[in-house]
Amino acid sequence: MADNNNDLENIIEVRKDRFRILVCIDGGEDSYLGLNYAADVGRQSDADIILFYVRPVDQGMRTGGLQVRVARENMMNWGLELPGIQYLKKGRDRLMENYDAQADWAEETSHTDVQGDPLGDNKTEYRHSSGKSIVLKLKVAPSVAAGILDQYELGPYDLIIIGGSGRWGGKGISLWDPAVAEKVAVHAPCSVLVTRDLEGGKGHLLCTDGSERAMDMIRKAAGLVKRTGAGHLSILSVALSADGEAEARYNVDKAAELVRSLDIEPREVITRVGNPVEEIITAGSDYSLIVTGDTGVTGIKRFFMGSVAFKVMEYAKNSVMVVR
Repeated sequence: MADNNNDLENIIEVRKDRFRILVCIDGGEDSYLGLNYAADVGRQSDADIILFYVRPVDQGMRTGGLQVRVARENMMNWGLELPGIQYLKKGRDRLMENYDAQADWAEETSHTDVQGDPLGDNKTEYRHSSGKSIVLKLKVAPSVAAGILDQYELGPYDLIIIGGSGRWGGKGISLWDPAVAEKVAVHAPCSVLVTRDLEGGKGHLLCTDGSERAMDMIRKAAGLVKRTGAGHLSILSVALSADGEAEARYNVDKAAELVRSLDIEPREVITRVGNPVEEIITAGSDYSLIVTGDTGVTGIKRFFMGSVAFKVMEYAKNSVMVVR
């Protein structure tokens, strides 16, 4: 047990120098649009992209006379269309289109037993000579949210991407079920992007309240934009009343100065007056995605008071990222 713990600690230590993106694939188009964003952000050689599907424990695998060993071998060779495999294959093929088709990718498969499920957890990793990895992971868990959060512990990850709607477990539920997207967004230690009709090229809207936490979010979000290679950003601050407009203007100017120090020129700086959730959603509808901080102790009418970021994530019709 001690050796296993040491191995895991060594793996985590090595991965700290990598930019790791966990893309949750459910077969819905939003999850593949999220994969496109992951390909843009993860284009550099220091980035790894993990395509991830959660399968409920023993999803019919004991029926039909399947032999465990044969089923497992077929699964690892992608010869048996078990739940989730076809989605991961589709994601892999889309992702590989972004790279040299003649590139030399070493392939390695592995399996971890899971009590009560004959197929267990399965992984196929494609590693490039540059050090870049693309991983397909089929995980067994009691629930989708539990599987995603458990996978983070095996990471770590810098960004988790989840489609805004989908068919996890074939039930046609929205990922905004509190058991999935909200729970992941609340509890994951890293940034979380919920994708809805994610259309590239329309930029990122970064929302700030001027707090130290918000400025840290601006710095990290700007780093993501730089990683895309061709992205642009704008900055928004909302005042609850006209009395706070001057402070909102100060907030966006301060954030713009920080962004410029990172060699990015903001496309636009915006101030609004009104309900923060409504104003952010309205302004953000013109962008590829809205970027917020998870919480904020503010000097401007408590702009990010607790659930504001999550209400934006819940009600916005386009993609929303909560940055940590």
